[in-house]
Amino acid sequence: MSNSNGPKSVTLHDVAREAGVSLITASRALSNPGMVSEMTIARVRKAVETTGYIPNLLAGGLKSKRSLMVAALVPNIAVAQFLPTLKALTDALDAAGYQLILGQTGYDHAREEALLGTMISRRPDGIVVTGLVHSQASRERLRRAGIPVVETWDLSDRPVDMVVGFSHLKVGSAIAGYFLGKGWRRLGIATGDDHRASVRREGFVSTVGHDVPTVVVPAPSSLALGRQALADLLAKDPQIEAVYCSSDQLAQGVMVEALARGLRIPEDLAICGFGDADFAAHLNPSLTTVQVDGAAIGARAARLLLDRCRGEPVAEPVVDVGFRIVERGST
Repeated sequence: MSNSNGPKSVTLHDVAREAGVSLITASRALSNPGMVSEMTIARVRKAVETTGYIPNLLAGGLKSKRSLMVAALVPNIAVAQFLPTLKALTDALDAAGYQLILGQTGYDHAREEALLGTMISRRPDGIVVTGLVHSQASRERLRRAGIPVVETWDLSDRPVDMVVGFSHLKVGSAIAGYFLGKGWRRLGIATGDDHRASVRREGFVSTVGHDVPTVVVPAPSSLALGRQALADLLAKDPQIEAVYCSSDQLAQGVMVEALARGLRIPEDLAICGFGDADFAAHLNPSLTTVQVDGAAIGARAARLLLDRCRGEPVAEPVVDVGFRIVERGST
């Protein structure tokens, strides 16, 4: 038997009454704010706060066939280079009335596949993936589901749906060309074991024309792993002139280890990182690195998803944001 004395659920009718607006206006203010004035939105939000109303997003989604949710997969939320992308993505989606839900893959393809399966079953309005979707089964499932998908931080001429990123192969090749242009021939690589870092290494070695001493560390990389990586590289070749690192965190560790060994940077050892972390310009010496506009990736990914959600055609499903080498004191 139900308890008739229990607290009564607050409904959207109560919110509309409190705000002094119609039911449809209250609904639009919460689910499609672009259709009403800022003043009305403020009144409805204040009414929500006053009444304690909690929207039933599931029920709203069933009626509109929209969840107002976008799911995003990231390798690791602690990796600084992805944060500008997530912030720009969140800001753009929030302004359009969508919420971002994060999943962390841990650089594990099996975990990525499981998370994608869970996300698809929740029917989000869009999915953003850091990197390319590697599982063929997941790629096919995403296509069948018809959910807009944007792969980011990588590039492919055959994305699942849309892609915003850059060529890691070209990054590796550009760094190798930069090193060779400086006259350095005894080179080394300290790299994470994730797919994108491996592709950058491939580009580097291809441009050099022969294999070079390499130390591979587990992703995500860190200062401690960078110190150990340089120790291992110097054990392979004590005369190494320049080291390319797959992340700025790894490069920072290489710098610390080099200085601890009395090596001068860049006179005895030149170092280049990747990602242009916020600390890179403030190290001593400052760190040469590869800069990618992560915020632009997030903003463009959001725009593509929102266009799809509105039923608008996407003229450019493959977007290359490019990259640039920022030369600083370490080279």
